[in-house]
Amino acid sequence: MAETKDVFAQEPHPVEDDLFKEPTRKRRKSDRDQRFRAFPSVEQSSLKEYEKLESRTRRVLSNTYQKLIQSVFLDDSVPNGVKYLINRLLALIEKPTLDPIYIGLFGSTGAGKSSLINAIIQQAMFLPVSGESICTSCVVQVSSGCCVQYEAKIHLLSDQEWREELKNLTKLLHRMEELGGAEADAWNRDEAVEEATWKLQMIYGNGAESKNYEELLKAKPKGKIPTCRVITLKAEEAEELSIKLDPYIRTQRRDWHGEAAEMHIWPLIKHVEVTLPKSDLIPEGVVLVDIPGTGDFNSKRDEMWKKTIDKCSVIWVISDVERVSGGRAHEDLLNESIKACQRGFCRDVALVVTKTDKLHLPEYLRERKAGNAIQSQREAVLERNEMIKLQRTRILKEKLERKLPADFNVLEASDLVYTVSAQEYWQQALLTEEETEIPKLREYIRKRLLDKKRRTVTKYVTEAFGLLLLTDSVNSTQKLPNEYLHVSDLRRFTEEKVELLEKAIAQCFACMERPLKEGVRTARTSYRGILRACLVRSKGNQGFHQTLKAVCLRNGIYASRTLARIDLNEALTQPIYDQIDPVFGSIFRTGKPAGLALMPHLDAFKYSLQEKMMEIGIRSGWKYDSCKKNFLIQEISAILGGLEDHILRRKRRIYESLTTSIQSDLKLCYEEAAQITGKKACERMKDVIRRGVDQQVAEGMFERAQERMQHQFQQLKAGIVEKVKGSIATMLALASSQGDGLYKELADVGSEYKEMEKLHRSLREAAENARLRKGMQEFLLRASPRKAGPPRTSL
Repeated sequence: MAETKDVFAQEPHPVEDDLFKEPTRKRRKSDRDQRFRAFPSVEQSSLKEYEKLESRTRRVLSNTYQKLIQSVFLDDSVPNGVKYLINRLLALIEKPTLDPIYIGLFGSTGAGKSSLINAIIQQAMFLPVSGESICTSCVVQVSSGCCVQYEAKIHLLSDQEWREELKNLTKLLHRMEELGGAEADAWNRDEAVEEATWKLQMIYGNGAESKNYEELLKAKPKGKIPTCRVITLKAEEAEELSIKLDPYIRTQRRDWHGEAAEMHIWPLIKHVEVTLPKSDLIPEGVVLVDIPGTGDFNSKRDEMWKKTIDKCSVIWVISDVERVSGGRAHEDLLNESIKACQRGFCRDVALVVTKTDKLHLPEYLRERKAGNAIQSQREAVLERNEMIKLQRTRILKEKLERKLPADFNVLEASDLVYTVSAQEYWQQALLTEEETEIPKLREYIRKRLLDKKRRTVTKYVTEAFGLLLLTDSVNSTQKLPNEYLHVSDLRRFTEEKVELLEKAIAQCFACMERPLKEGVRTARTSYRGILRACLVRSKGNQGFHQTLKAVCLRNGIYASRTLARIDLNEALTQPIYDQIDPVFGSIFRTGKPAGLALMPHLDAFKYSLQEKMMEIGIRSGWKYDSCKKNFLIQEISAILGGLEDHILRRKRRIYESLTTSIQSDLKLCYEEAAQITGKKACERMKDVIRRGVDQQVAEGMFERAQERMQHQFQQLKAGIVEKVKGSIATMLALASSQGDGLYKELADVGSEYKEMEKLHRSLREAAENARLRKGMQEFLLRASPRKAGPPRTSL
């Protein structure tokens, strides 16, 4: 339980370090107003109300914090209850205004991710685009801020991270004299070899591929590498920054003969952050992330690739119109996105079909079924786009329904498929701006941020109000009869409910046992076929020798910018995931209380405690607006709300425990295969992998993976129970008038409490105003005339 105790610290901030810490300064009003430029006036009014509520709440909390600090400044011993109040106040003061919303654009080479981002931010050639080859070489994040210039930060691999990759690259390129002529030719055509050779030549120059690891460590890189490992670029205009940024994020071609220093450090780039100044189109708080389709051979870049996917709350799978109807890459991207819903924070997946202006009219008319006559290219594009939406929405929804629980939010989304054209957005030769659906994506972004802002501020103000209720009651002279007795009654009730909650959690997690066993049984019978499919290529071993070695060097994983991702560990565990996915998703879903769902049981636990508090309050003589009673009700919501965030973070570790377990068990097998060189090395590596997997399966590899996942579930259960017991016990001790929770000579915070009470009432008014504005906006949209499209042209 040591790990669990570290995760669930009893206090948000150590008293010794933070008790006298100055709270973060608030944002200037002029800066705050700039954040709303991307919203229509109606939404701006709503956001300003919520921003004002949050700002005033933060000021009240800061004033209260300063008063309490001054009260205890010279005291040698501060009671635990006051420490709790001070740390809770500081935690709320320093709580971020709004966690960024990451929207991941996830697509394969040439799908049009960069072109789509350029259109959304209204900068035609800002990120590098190309219709012929790979363009973006790393993860690129684009957001807007209150800066006055365009800015980019290029984050490089650390020296240690590059040394790790350099060691693997040189192992991959180590040629053995025993290779025969045919094998040497196949070796040279290997994709992994070409990639490794190109990286070393970029950093150290021609001939670097023939040097060993120790020689390259002593070699001087061609480009200048900053010691801070971050390169900052700034420019007054977007075009100027784009020119500076291009060499860093564009994948350089082999026929590039320039000697720009930026080009030489390209393989060292981990990721790029771009900040736009005061955007009228992309609100501050939204980050658009251009995610390459397969990850990277470097372990740190590949780890970041996966973490980037998992921190996205929205994923748009990008596929151009000519590839959307089939192809392995497209299906792999969808599957990876659905996994992000299972293991990460993703709650919304959509398919964005790009380049929808591309249509060969004679071919389309020949294949089109009988119907209304098509008179123009424009009509054909619009009809084809609508057909794609209907077909792909049905297919995507069926796929999501197989993998996700029935009440998952994305299944209720009104739009699962968008058909966009970045080129037509700029030219508008065939389609109107609205028909390109770029404005529709922007509207989605705004609504997503607005909804999150409302929820965040509502939770923030409510939590602050509960804390001020208790803080004000600390100096209260009100003496309630038998108060301690009734708090003790509530404590006993809580203990009983915690026991019931523990049983409910155990029942939730027990639902995984059967699908896990079924999955393990299936995996044991099918693993040889899966392994055979992973190790066989259509051209035999030609061009696969060093790719397989790369797989072994990375413990079963090889991610190339040009080839489909290879993950033997994931492939071997896929039969288990096929069985557990629906149940796993049901455990972590939200909605009405149900046998499989964890979150609703926590909600039911919260409501039962709050109802008991109301009952005790009435019976004991507590007034309806009693400070302590309302504090208890609000604080329970805050405690369980923080617990929910932890559960969402922890579920990734649980979900990935299967592949992590398999990878760990096969590590020695991979290491042995990676050392094989010489004649027929490819077949010998395959044999080592097959024998290693056979041996591990016979020794219970899949069963161990099952046990490790179940152990992770048990750790989560124990952690939840420990957190609930500890936090609520501390809270009840603070609410009790018997003990050291109260402090007799604290500063009077009555004025702050009264102001907080007004803000809490204003919160309800803001919600009502937002509903009225939304209704008026919808009415105006329905009443407004639609924009006409481009004139028809006969062909």
